[in-house]
Amino acid sequence: MGSIEQTTEILLCLSPAEVANLKEGINFVRNKSTGKDYILYKSKSHLRACKNMCKHQGGLFIKDIEDLDGRSVRCTKHNWKLDMSTMKYINPPGSFCQDELVVEKNEENGLLFLELNPPNPWDSEPRSPEDLAFGEVQITYLTHACMDLKLGDKRMVFDPWLIGPAFARGWWLLHEPPSDWLERLYQADLIYISHMHSDHLSYPTLKKVAGRRPDIPIYVGNTERPVFWNLKRSGVQLTNINIVPFGIWQQVDKNLRFMILMDGVHPEMDTCIIVEYKGHKILNTVDCTRPNGGRLPMKVDLMMSDFAGGASGFPMTFSGGKFTEEWKAQFIKTERKKLLNYKARLVKDLQPRIYCPFAGYFVESHPSDKYIKETNIKNDPNELNNLIKKNSDVLTWTPRPGATLDLGRMLKDPTDRKGIIEPPEGTKIYKDSWDFGPYLRILNAAVGDEIFRHSCWIKEYFTWAGFKDYNLVVRMIETDEDFSPFPGGYDYLVDFLDLSFPKERPSREHPYEEIRSRVDVIRHVVKHGLLWDDLYIGFQTRLQRDPDVYHHLFWNHFQIKLPLTPPNWKSFLMYCG
Repeated sequence: MGSIEQTTEILLCLSPAEVANLKEGINFVRNKSTGKDYILYKSKSHLRACKNMCKHQGGLFIKDIEDLDGRSVRCTKHNWKLDMSTMKYINPPGSFCQDELVVEKNEENGLLFLELNPPNPWDSEPRSPEDLAFGEVQITYLTHACMDLKLGDKRMVFDPWLIGPAFARGWWLLHEPPSDWLERLYQADLIYISHMHSDHLSYPTLKKVAGRRPDIPIYVGNTERPVFWNLKRSGVQLTNINIVPFGIWQQVDKNLRFMILMDGVHPEMDTCIIVEYKGHKILNTVDCTRPNGGRLPMKVDLMMSDFAGGASGFPMTFSGGKFTEEWKAQFIKTERKKLLNYKARLVKDLQPRIYCPFAGYFVESHPSDKYIKETNIKNDPNELNNLIKKNSDVLTWTPRPGATLDLGRMLKDPTDRKGIIEPPEGTKIYKDSWDFGPYLRILNAAVGDEIFRHSCWIKEYFTWAGFKDYNLVVRMIETDEDFSPFPGGYDYLVDFLDLSFPKERPSREHPYEEIRSRVDVIRHVVKHGLLWDDLYIGFQTRLQRDPDVYHHLFWNHFQIKLPLTPPNWKSFLMYCG
């Protein structure tokens, strides 16, 4: 039978007013036009939703009056009980899990209830696991989110970032890649790139590969914003990029296939992957917040995911109001702990044989980012692995660059000393120097660009960006390395309600943000029409806001939704000059 591409259907849309009326705990909601009923569970940290339909015989749930915690609902048919906070049935105990819907915020701060169809696409055309010979399936860790997989006689590489920075100049590699990394990439039969962020899609790395193998097969998911949207501008010559539909097995050879899945929270850009060899599954959820809307295969042989936290400008680049050093430090401590517990719970629920924390091995090593490096504390992979071991019998692997896991050996006997081969004694694990120069020169080249001799570039740029009709006033200030105003730099206001550029703040009520940006990075981003992740995730800004509200629409637009082609500066210079 042929597979069908996985799709997303909107089952219900709640308006901002309806969202504001939701109470903590259980909420029963109805789609008035279809007459279908749903249940939404709201807690401080997250929202969960499902159809109001019991898995047993389709009965309707009502409030469970015996439940004093307000977490469970009771079926009117046979008294089955469902704990909405875990989506597990508690009567009968240990029975089913409820099929969960994906809950997403929409542009106006309303909520959408989405259903993925099919929900478990990996179950189509199932295969029974065959015995693996020793050495038949080997997984070698290179750096950050980059793994080199030997699967029979095929080689597959995930997310190669092995040289240069990510996010302009904010992130650098923590680990020293194995000395043969480039040779390994040359030998790959296929490369999977999960999403467009530069710690996964590294143009400096791919430029090296393309030098010898421009036709190397690269696979990406069919995201709304194409992963390689900026390929042409990058100057990297790659001629074999394959965009793959979600939820369909891609057959590589008779033993090997893979399937790319979307993220429930960022379907427009994030993906994850299941690789299957002779019936053995490897699940890599990469950076997905809710991979496949929270539904994932159980009992895979190897699971890998991010774990570290710290991949955001929030809160370390913020100041003013509540953002004291104490508040930020406490926030980071709490958030990291929450992330650690969430990952440990996920691993416990999915019960993989082996779990590997990865994709968090970066450091803010440029001297100008010393403050971020010292305060943006990340989770320790060993701490997560110890937490997992305490609560389950999952085996864990903290990867070191060049270390290789032999799946056949580990499955047969986890105590086999050759199951994981560590890098040779004396191998350098952590980087202690980074080649900043060439990359900073590229950014610096934008500072003196002719565009910026004409102040009308500001109007040209923000008109191109296309964000307006939103009550927000932003003050943009170009700065030096230390975030002090850059001599002769621009300092201006943008009123996004009517896309005007006033000399002073308007008299009407309006939210206000002040964004200080390092001049080399902001001008590089403006000139090349790049996304603002370079500024925000790369720690190249300092922000203040009044009131202290996150403007999702604004940031989402500048981080994900900017036009796919840069501003036409050539024609701008003709009429402005």
